[in-house]
Amino acid sequence: MSGEDKRVYTGIILGYRLGSNTQYEKQVLIRVDGVNDRASASRLIGWKVLYRDGKGNEYRGKIVHVHGSKGVVIAVFKPNLPGQARGGNVYIYPKGIELVFEEEKQ
Repeated sequence: MSGEDKRVYTGIILGYRLGSNTQYEKQVLIRVDGVNDRASASRLIGWKVLYRDGKGNEYRGKIVHVHGSKGVVIAVFKPNLPGQARGGNVYIYPKGIELVFEEEKQ
């Protein structure tokens, strides 16, 4: 994943990051498809994350940290993701690239 890597990854939202007495709603755990170790996941730090819900709302975030040793990453979203996003799919892409979706014609 060098500077020329323009690949778009997909991932699954596992849930919020949890402490012993605290739930961090701003920080979301994401399992990235095709990334299975800490070294590969650390290369994704700084990449952008996009989540789209069923109503067409887009939530954008950024990967800020690696969580554990099996390729799970922590992403921060603004605004925070709703709880219904758990189990949803996300797109992960390098910074400097903008993902654009064509609106469905009705």
